[in-house]
Amino acid sequence: MKITRIETHVLLDPGYDAAACSSAQDDLVVIIHTDEGITGIGEVDTNPWVAQAMIHAPGTHVLGLGLEEMLLGQDPRNPEALWDKLYEGSYMTGRRGLGICAIGALDMALWDIRGKALGLPCYQLLGGARKPDITPYASLLPTGHTAAEYKESLVNKAKEAKSLGFTAGKMEVCVKGPYTHNGLHESDDTIVDIVAACRAAVGPEFVMMVDVCYCWTNAKQALRVLNQLEPYDIFFLETPLPLDDLDGYAFLHDHSPIRIAAGELQNTRFEFLDLMDRGKVDVAQPDVGRVGGLTEARRVCDLAADRGRLIVPHCWKTGIGIAASAHLSAATAHCPYIEFLPAQLSEAPLRRELVIDELQLVNGRVPLPQKPGLGIELNPDALAKYRVATR
Repeated sequence: MKITRIETHVLLDPGYDAAACSSAQDDLVVIIHTDEGITGIGEVDTNPWVAQAMIHAPGTHVLGLGLEEMLLGQDPRNPEALWDKLYEGSYMTGRRGLGICAIGALDMALWDIRGKALGLPCYQLLGGARKPDITPYASLLPTGHTAAEYKESLVNKAKEAKSLGFTAGKMEVCVKGPYTHNGLHESDDTIVDIVAACRAAVGPEFVMMVDVCYCWTNAKQALRVLNQLEPYDIFFLETPLPLDDLDGYAFLHDHSPIRIAAGELQNTRFEFLDLMDRGKVDVAQPDVGRVGGLTEARRVCDLAADRGRLIVPHCWKTGIGIAASAHLSAATAHCPYIEFLPAQLSEAPLRRELVIDELQLVNGRVPLPQKPGLGIELNPDALAKYRVATR
């Protein structure tokens, strides 16, 4: 089997809101074609135009080869070897950031092809099922342009997620710092107030996570708020500090009464080594597309296991990424949850429409996928409807 063509689609919600703290409004979908008629699907959560360019751009020397040209003619059933080939060949233009995100989308599609070629779901190729099913948490980003509207929306979404059968949910409390939702600029007291209202809404048995989206610049200030949040029984608090403040993360690990989670933007296992060894995070959150695909996500999971850390994959995209996260989780014993943006509670049409046979919630769990590969199918109408550039 040989790779014959790489197709990429930049997708965009025409009504996207640049003030929203949501990257579910755009997407880069990758489709890898083979000479045996098997295709693989992948996506990545980054700027889709630049990731598309990274894939198709030609290379001019051995340190900066093009990703597409390195893959054409190769056997797609060897994703680990191809990952190393892509990483080494794009050493000058890749290594971190955009280059790894582009490789991640391609790698996801390669695993999809491998599974389809062998007639097996991807988790079987990642080491086999380590659990009877997969537990998703509902990832909840509210609407609202005032603190009161924001709190009301988040409380209502938390209640609805529980009514849909979710047993866990992450409250996106993005009301302070550089990445606030809808231009909000609120106080620490507002964060505590919103979390308290969400806990009251879902009750004590519902597992609750909180994401504050890098809102504090000082670990000691963050710790003061974390101490106030302790009574609300939070499973983890995500990204309290700037991404590169590893010493601050280590301070929170040593002093916080709540688990600290991070890793949504980390690229490759090398950055996760820094995050876990120097930053001491309790919960590592590799995003399958951004970290470098299933190949690199698997390597991160192994490193976390060696260090006694939990894995909870990040995913704020479509049913493609959710499927990849589910397969990773199924093969990872120390992965208690996956992030799951419920289509019913998402304002993003790409999330609702792009995949037509995505994984379903059954009694609060996602059954182990049975179809070969990632086990999902694209909706061609949505692909055409939201496409703004393609190759």
